[in-house]
Amino acid sequence: MTTDQGFLADCRARLAFDLLANTWNAVVVWALREAPARPGELRGRIGGISPKVLTETLRRLQSDGLVERRAYAGSPPRVEYSLTGLGRTLLEPIGAFGAWAFEHGEDVMAARERAADAGRAADAAPPNRR
Repeated sequence: MTTDQGFLADCRARLAFDLLANTWNAVVVWALREAPARPGELRGRIGGISPKVLTETLRRLQSDGLVERRAYAGSPPRVEYSLTGLGRTLLEPIGAFGAWAFEHGEDVMAARERAADAGRAADAAPPNRR
């Protein structure tokens, strides 16, 4: 990406930001980092994700070439998901974001709280003082 290009719709940097913009994309990729998993196991690793949202996320990641779906015959049949080589390339950037959040998360939360307090104070001010 060049500085004069900005973030055009077909910019590769924008594509990367879009991949990480969906909260569940990075979470699912990170949950698959150590070993393939079945959907129920993934829900257990992640917590707070509905079966529907997990299925949608896995399908999206599969269509992006980041996750591979493997179906096994048997009784009952089972499905397992794993990262592709391309998906594994996201682990380092996701880890970096996680490290940043660990280091600076409290600062962001404090800033949000200050902004919320300021908003509440402005809403509580008499009309002639707004």
